[in-house]
Parts: sequence; structure tokens; C-alpha cells
Amino acid sequence: MASSSQKGIVITIPVLVLSVSAAAILLFFLLSSLSSSPCTCPPSIPDSTFTTTAAVVTGGTVVAEVVDRRISVSRDDIEWVKDQIRANGLHMQDNVLRKGINPRTRAQQLEDLNNFKGISHYEGSLANNHTALPCPGELLVEEHHSNYGEPWAGGRDVFEFLAESSHLTANSHVLEIGCGTLRVGLHFIRYLKPEHFHCLERDELSLMAAFRYELPSQGLLHKRPLIVRGEDMDFAKFGSDVMYDLIYASAVFLHMPDKLVWVGLERLVSRLKPYDGRIFVSHNIKFCSRLGGDECTKRLGSLGLEYLGKHTHDSLLFNHYEIWFEFRRSKA
Repeated sequence: MASSSQKGIVITIPVLVLSVSAAAILLFFLLSSLSSSPCTCPPSIPDSTFTTTAAVVTGGTVVAEVVDRRISVSRDDIEWVKDQIRANGLHMQDNVLRKGINPRTRAQQLEDLNNFKGISHYEGSLANNHTALPCPGELLVEEHHSNYGEPWAGGRDVFEFLAESSHLTANSHVLEIGCGTLRVGLHFIRYLKPEHFHCLERDELSLMAAFRYELPSQGLLHKRPLIVRGEDMDFAKFGSDVMYDLIYASAVFLHMPDKLVWVGLERLVSRLKPYDGRIFVSHNIKFCSRLGGDECTKRLGSLGLEYLGKHTHDSLLFNHYEIWFEFRRSKA
């Protein structure tokens, strides 16, 4: 029986070399085109419950922007700063003027500004050509930070409590009744989107401090807060199209007649988001409790408001706590 011959494909060495070379060239061009194309993948996101992402269009490419919306400090934050103090061997010394080029109290700083204008300054007509927004010396030395009877840092405490209790986002709208020199408002303005912070304030000196010092010095002019000079709970200048997520008054109602407070609440209730929106009032609510428990509840109910409870919030930096009373709009 004749044996069958085996058949196969024979590849010569020159052909094999040419094939490998062609494949290598094709792979080179493929990798080059991939590396030259902009990556549209989002960057890695750190594992944090406070981190969110927002889509941003940059040069026609959608990328992910990491946004840290954390409000209050964490236990880890506090331990970190304590560790830094220990690691550097720091101890609080007597609070005396002993450091710096030319240490001064606020009063001495103001005297220097008025008499000497500063170490380096312009004279004559040049003095008006180099300062875009001249600020009074009293504001430059931050005398208005002592207007509150407690440390300026307490404003951050108020912001943290109110923002977290109201579940605010950057897109929320906030109204403060009596924002003063923006001790609290600065933190809301920084946190919220432009034009989302509103305030009604009657005191001219406080408004001057806010516009001429606090907003410029904190780099917040671009946030365009709507701060209106007015009194008698007149909110007409804020328009009628904004629904607030938070309306708050810090100690302001203590200085108003009860009747005026009720007028304000009546005007504001329709501007508060139903159910989710919040009104917070600090210190006490004697404007309501003076009516008696049942009558207070009825009066609130007639406006479509519901009392939710009393809260306290501790300060981060000094021995102090705030008392707040919470309300919501109970009817759509």
C-alpha cells in the first residue's frame, strides 16, 4: 500500500522577517495615535464620603473635577493638628507683643495708618492712582471683628451647624436676616454658588465693613452676594422668584418687637421651600412663647409653619455653644 505524502505550508526566512517587521510598524503607529489622543477618563477619586465629582468641559473634552464639599472638621482633622503642634514642640506663651517686624495692637495699627500711612506708600496725586478700592483704616485693622461680644471665629461654628442641619449644597439659596459684617455670611458666600446668598441688613457701618473690607479681602467679590440695606422686614428687593433652602436670624429677633417678627415670618413663609426648607432662629423664640404654648402653635400653623425643635451646637475653638430653634414650612 502506497504511503500518503504529508502536505504543509512552507514559510521562507525572508518572508517571516518581513511579516514581523510589518507587524512591529503597525503596532508602533497604533500606540503613537493612542498616546497623542487626550484621555477622557476621570482621575482617580480618593476614598472619602465628602467627595463628589462634577463634569467639566475643557477644550471640548469632558473631564471629572474632584470637589471637596466637606463642611465641619472630622476627628482625624483635629488629631492631625494636635499632632502637628506636638511634633513642633509648640507651647502657648503669654499673649504679649513680642514678635514681628513692628508689633502693634489694633489701636496702634490704626494710629500708624492715620499718621504714617504705612512703611511704603504713595504721596500726593499718586496716592489715588494705585489703590483700586481704598479702605478706611478702622476696617483695615479689623475693629469690627470685636462687635459681637465673642470671638470672630464663632461665625464658622454657626455656618457649620446651619449648613449641615439644612443639608445644603452649593446650589442652595440662603437668606440671612441681619448679616452684619458677614461674620457668618462669609462662609456661606464661599460655599454657595454666585448670587445664592442674600441678606437684609439695616446698619450702615456693618454694610461698609462687608463691602469695603470683608468681601474684597477674602477674595469673594466674584460671588456677587445680594446684600440689601433695609429694615422693617421688607424683602421686596430680593424678587419673588427665589425659593430659599435656609432662612436664618442670629440674635436679630431679640432686638425686634414681636409684632414685626410675625410680619417678617408671614412675608417669608411663601419664599421657603415646602417641607425641606428650614428657618432657624437663635437664642430664644420669645416672640412666640410669650403668646403661650397653644397660641404659639396655632399662630405658626396659620402661617403654614411648624416648629421642629431646639438644638445646641458647640464651638470648635472656645468654650461656647449656640442655641437654635428650627421651623419648616408644613404646607405646599
